[in-house]
Amino acid sequence: MSTVSGNLFVVAAPSGAGKSSLIRALLARHPQGTMQVSVSTTTRKPRPGEVDGEHYHFVDEATFLQQVEAGDFYEYAKVFDHYYGTAKTVIEDVLKSGVDVFLDIDWQGARQVKAAYPGVHTIFILPPSLEELERRLRERGQDSDEVIAKRMAKAQHEMSHYAEFSYILVNQDFDESVQNFEHIVLSQRLRRSKQQIRYREILHDLLAE
Repeated sequence: MSTVSGNLFVVAAPSGAGKSSLIRALLARHPQGTMQVSVSTTTRKPRPGEVDGEHYHFVDEATFLQQVEAGDFYEYAKVFDHYYGTAKTVIEDVLKSGVDVFLDIDWQGARQVKAAYPGVHTIFILPPSLEELERRLRERGQDSDEVIAKRMAKAQHEMSHYAEFSYILVNQDFDESVQNFEHIVLSQRLRRSKQQIRYREILHDLLAE
């Protein structure tokens, strides 16, 4: 079989919808080296235990802005005084090795990636209701009532952009959502354009006169 490039996926969701948990559960179902979450570039300092190249690619602000000027990022944003971005070369090297890559970013980042990489597959994760979303946020026990109210308002704004995505998953039953997420990912591997490369020799032999 010939080596087939991996697929690029953008996965977005409001806080509390379960996006990160779904990605982790999907990765746990598949052998290491077949799919992975993208490693972003950031200007913030490493936290205890974080490893450069594994958790983030850590650079100073001047270097980051030079990369922006050179067009080295699929997407980037400034969050709480620090820059975060998805470097093209990092993604392209992984995709060339046949590994599927997930970008865990917001709808604005998804727009930037779609403009730079039209072949990206976009997935938006929704909660089953606003009540359930609020329950999940409160269950974390991390935020005050004021912060939760702000998160809920932001969530509704984010969810209003669902139509910009190719796939929608409503995360009501977690196990079912993981299964549906997996179906989306695996279906891209079975597309004719991928299979023609993967099974070029078999197709040649089958059709040889």
